Amino acid sequence: MKRPKPFQGIKKFVNRRRPAITEVVREPTAGGIVYRRNAKNEVEILLIQDAKNRWTIPKGHIEEGETSKVTAEREVGEETGLKQVKVLSWLGKINFRYRRQQSLVLMTTEIFLIEAQGDTNKLKPEDWMSGIKWFSANDALEKIEYEDIGKIILLGLKKIRQGG
Repeated sequence: MKRPKPFQGIKKFVNRRRPAITEVVREPTAGGIVYRRNAKNEVEILLIQDAKNRWTIPKGHIEEGETSKVTAEREVGEETGLKQVKVLSWLGKINFRYRRQQSLVLMTTEIFLIEAQGDTNKLKPEDWMSGIKWFSANDALEKIEYEDIGKIILLGLKKIRQGG
């Protein structure tokens, strides 16, 4: 009886390498830790769910001539549908990198603490999103998919306790 060879397809897998990186792209972005107080005066954090079902914060690319603060306010409005927001303070920035075809993308995200005002239940996510939801502060920290953003949420919660 002839025994099958183990790992027959492994050679094809091992020899398939990605093309070399030919450029480095810098992408400055900005976004916000958006919060509100519910009827019990408890802090809730707004998270969006991206196309890959990962919970994160609303953010986007800084357009030419825009400050990071203006971008954060604009992106929060575009991605959540919130009409009234108040940018309170800068919380910090995070850096990460990823590969896009033959490019190495270096992304820097400036993050602001943003208070949602007016009708905070009237949310209108963009089409590419899988979801959008208000979470208790603890649930938001558990749901967030990125450790660096989780740390900035903690900093935001501290600022909220101190009065913004």
